[in-house]
Amino acid sequence: MPVATQAVIAIYLGFGLLELLSSNLFAKPEQCRNDGIVEVVSTAMLLMVTQPAIITLVDILGARFLPGYRGALAGLNFFAALALFLVFEDMMQYWWHRASHSFAWLYNLHRAHHNARYMSVRLVYRNNVIYYAMMPSLWFAAALIYLGLGWFYAGYLVVKMLVIIGAHSDVKWDAPLYRIPALSPLMWLVERTISTPSTHHAHHGRHLDDPAVHYKGNYGNLLFFWDVLFGTAQITRSYPASYGVENLADATLGQQLLWPLFAENTDLHYSPAGSAPAARPATA
Repeated sequence: MPVATQAVIAIYLGFGLLELLSSNLFAKPEQCRNDGIVEVVSTAMLLMVTQPAIITLVDILGARFLPGYRGALAGLNFFAALALFLVFEDMMQYWWHRASHSFAWLYNLHRAHHNARYMSVRLVYRNNVIYYAMMPSLWFAAALIYLGLGWFYAGYLVVKMLVIIGAHSDVKWDAPLYRIPALSPLMWLVERTISTPSTHHAHHGRHLDDPAVHYKGNYGNLLFFWDVLFGTAQITRSYPASYGVENLADATLGQQLLWPLFAENTDLHYSPAGSAPAARPATA
């Protein structure tokens, strides 16, 4: 197993252990029976099927149509490689994520990620299976690997997953740092650079009238800077009172994992806030 993969697993397990000790990793507030199934299936599909398949397919297509470009960027320096991944992988993921909250059919593919009424490391890879297969950043990353930047991607992925896992966890690592006056200038910079629990939890907040909620923004994954740059940032240094989605009926297990292959619930259409949130059946 590659060292980078071991590092990501260690980060995931580390935050998971903290959640297990502080907030019960396997019994979150308002958890329903389908939550665990969606998380296990979507995570396994991405890591074991979708991402390896994309990398393999891009490699096959590259060898077939652009054989002379294999490894063409292998000698690129660190900063140039970083710039390429930040733009073609992380910024592209920002725009894909933002589009998923702007177009109803894309939101139906992303809905599973927000259906949980809690924050946790369990949500990191929770999405419709088709959502990941279509994600442009995964295809761009595979192309950069084909071009010879696999050596950089390994370390880049570890740093990115450290930020993303930490931002989804309900272990709010940034909260105690906000309370230290001497660190305020540093935290001002940090929260405008990378995703933190405060900024990302806001994106998962349930009710738009909660001052700490901003689910129509804060789309950044590794870099929160994209939100700052493109005008979708909201920074409050506080956390939502509740999590999930409002104004929509619950999605079934099939709809969360494989919409539109499963029959569509007409109530799943994305709409702006304003009406009362739909009830959440105990067996949803």
